[in-house]
Amino acid sequence: MRKYKDELIALLRQYKPYNQDDAQSLFLTLEFLNNNDDVFGNSNEKGHITASVWLLDFEYKNVLLTHHKKLNRWLQLGGHTESNENIHEAALREAMEESGLKELEFLTIQVFDVDVHEIPARSNLPAHFHYDIRFIIHQKIREEISISDESIDLKWIKIEEVPLYSDSPSITRMVDKMIKDKFVI
Repeated sequence: MRKYKDELIALLRQYKPYNQDDAQSLFLTLEFLNNNDDVFGNSNEKGHITASVWLLDFEYKNVLLTHHKKLNRWLQLGGHTESNENIHEAALREAMEESGLKELEFLTIQVFDVDVHEIPARSNLPAHFHYDIRFIIHQKIREEISISDESIDLKWIKIEEVPLYSDSPSITRMVDKMIKDKFVI
């Protein structure tokens, strides 16, 4: 939907990249949005906008990561957008579906991180790109997590210990934003 695409472009134009990789991802995402009409959902074989969350617990000390079933790696929660929702709705929906948590809220509606990564070809799907828009949210109250069909495991991990689970530059960049830049809530 054009309205959601325009809203996302405006949101991304306000985003200040953290480093060169982040800046490159922002550039590629804006280029994808400007050159494609079909960007939400997963029907565009070149790529799709995805929505992810850096989900903090209610004490702001731990982040919830998923051991992703298909990729067999620890990642932030997130996934495909739907054509009938804006990027914030998609991020919140994905967080709730993948964690089982219901009492979540955005710390800010501004973008927390942007990452572009290639998804390898598998079965009948060609290789394509995910243009991942990430937000920072937190659980408002203590709730029990529940593992979805997309995960092998879910785990609350101390922010400073996340690199023990993932050395992905996009994950460690989010850790750096929290620790080195002393992200203020």
